[in-house]
Amino acid sequence: MPELPEVETVRTGLEPVLRGRRFVRVEQRRKNLRFPLPEHFAERLTGRKVLRLDRRAKYILVHLDDGEVLAIHLGMTGRFSVRQRGRMAQLGDYTYEHGHDARHDHVVFAMSGGAVVTYNDARRFGYMTLIRGADIAQDAFFRGLGVEPLSEALNANFLAGKARGRKTDLKAFLMDQRIVAGLGNIYVCEALFRAGLSPFRGASSLAAKSGKPTPAADRLVVHIKAVLADAIRAGGSTLRDFRQANGDVGSFQEAFAVYGREGEPCVKPGCRGTVRRKTQGGRSTFYCATCQR
Repeated sequence: MPELPEVETVRTGLEPVLRGRRFVRVEQRRKNLRFPLPEHFAERLTGRKVLRLDRRAKYILVHLDDGEVLAIHLGMTGRFSVRQRGRMAQLGDYTYEHGHDARHDHVVFAMSGGAVVTYNDARRFGYMTLIRGADIAQDAFFRGLGVEPLSEALNANFLAGKARGRKTDLKAFLMDQRIVAGLGNIYVCEALFRAGLSPFRGASSLAAKSGKPTPAADRLVVHIKAVLADAIRAGGSTLRDFRQANGDVGSFQEAFAVYGREGEPCVKPGCRGTVRRKTQGGRSTFYCATCQR
């Protein structure tokens, strides 16, 4: 599943070919992806102008001139490619390598600037919907989502307030999309390592008895934002064959400190620990038991 940096990479890749352009033709090749596409999907998009592209959690939001928003979730294998002036650029391909089989090209957008944007999804875990912009916060897909991790809303006071009295472990707390939206397994593991915090410690340790944030909460906020920013600059993490808009692979996996490094030495200077892996909440947690406390 693509995480926030990978989704942001795709959004920035789509922006120059969509923003300010109109949908000249929309080809819907099936009735459903993970969920049924909206009624009259192609007709509602055709002729509409794209005002801007945003991201909310792991969703790409394409704002249209009639007040509707095309909301896109890439699922596990969703990707976009753009053909423009005879050249093809791939904008996203996650986890499962599935080649370039045109049988999985499910939605095609022909834009007024000449670009043809194709959505390919071998497993059809992704989905698209159309929502009135004013109704997004109340929509079933978005209602209850937590704060954006790169926004000012994520701060030590916020984490302490949410963590106070919690009996869950720290990793599960951070991956709860109702608290922080868009954080996933890879970047939670990496942020906890950078902050020197065990994924198994209680989430309540982020708040003192008074309710004020502990030093752990302060460190955690800094490192969550830093690891996400570093990953976005690197174009995300390539797990199999993810490509950016210019065809380059995301490279942040080369900087992983713990994720996927089970049995390897800890990279923290002076630490003699070894990276371990443990299943936690159905997901693999990578950590150093020596320097993460």
